[in-house]
Amino acid sequence: MNPIWTIVILLGVLVIITLFVILIDKLLGGGGERKIIVNKDNVITVTGDDTALNILTNNKVFLPSSCGGKATCGTCKFRLIGDHEPPRQTELPFLSKEEIEEGYRLSCQVKVTHDIEVQVPASALNSKPFMAKVVEIEDLTHDIKRIKFEMTEPFEFKPGQYLQIEVPGIETTRAYSIASDSKDLYHPEVIIRYVPNGVATSFIHKALMTGDKIKITGPFGDFFLQEQSTRPIIMIAGGSGKAPIRSIIFKLMDQNMPRKAMYFFGARTKKDLYYTEYFQEVSKMYPNFTYVPALSDPQKEDNWDGEIGLITDVVRRLTGDLSGSEAYLCGSPGMIDACIKVLKEKGMPEEFIYFDKF
Repeated sequence: MNPIWTIVILLGVLVIITLFVILIDKLLGGGGERKIIVNKDNVITVTGDDTALNILTNNKVFLPSSCGGKATCGTCKFRLIGDHEPPRQTELPFLSKEEIEEGYRLSCQVKVTHDIEVQVPASALNSKPFMAKVVEIEDLTHDIKRIKFEMTEPFEFKPGQYLQIEVPGIETTRAYSIASDSKDLYHPEVIIRYVPNGVATSFIHKALMTGDKIKITGPFGDFFLQEQSTRPIIMIAGGSGKAPIRSIIFKLMDQNMPRKAMYFFGARTKKDLYYTEYFQEVSKMYPNFTYVPALSDPQKEDNWDGEIGLITDVVRRLTGDLSGSEAYLCGSPGMIDACIKVLKEKGMPEEFIYFDKF
């Protein structure tokens, strides 16, 4: 065959393939204008080809995402309303059976190929990025630091919520509970435990310095003090989980501690405890407040005469019927699951157990 005709035929085949791909893309919705309806009344027009997470972020609807859209953190959940594709295999580890039935997906795994309606947490509509200056870094234990920021504009949050810190130079963000008094709108604080080989905590513990400016986004989370409630409170935390509980206690102190509140804090040894004297003083100031630190593995040199055992065992020992109480939990996912089990055993309805897992 004449080489010229060969080239003509090949070009013709390529043109046909290209037109076919364009046609398929249009049939799937990729070529036209689409819409995302957010929480019923916020309409976002979509023209490009991108994930729902990126489109929402670009339109100032900030869902948390610690992994940059790689489906490894599971924090960017939203609910799809109406007919939709089932979750991908990569999403299944982060979604419960109930969430799947209710239409939840990871927004980073949803391509917007047609009009969709979504429901996002209310906090996502109120979150935004800030540039924050580091003004204090304090060692609380051998592996836990308190970081205080200074803001140039108000950072409003509810006691218990969290923010995300962006590690400079790499596409990595991490979520940390806010540890400060919600009255102070210009100086949010976080409490961060060092994780060996952790990208974010290594940066924070080894490289971050006072005077540095970093990007934070927030606030996030539906875990916060239910101020309208009158139920007695059980608070349980371990490690850096003291952060949101500290913020909640600041608010309760502002209210003159109107409800009975017990705070259980679990650590391994005495060197892992911090703010002990402070919360013991709070106990003396407010008869409604009780602080119970416990060690799971006290050392001989600790001379510990307080509670001993896993914090769940201590809660089980020292509480009675909790059917009329509510709880606030912060710690590892495993600790939270164990606490929920104990609280339900004590009669606490699950709808009154508040926590964030991240």
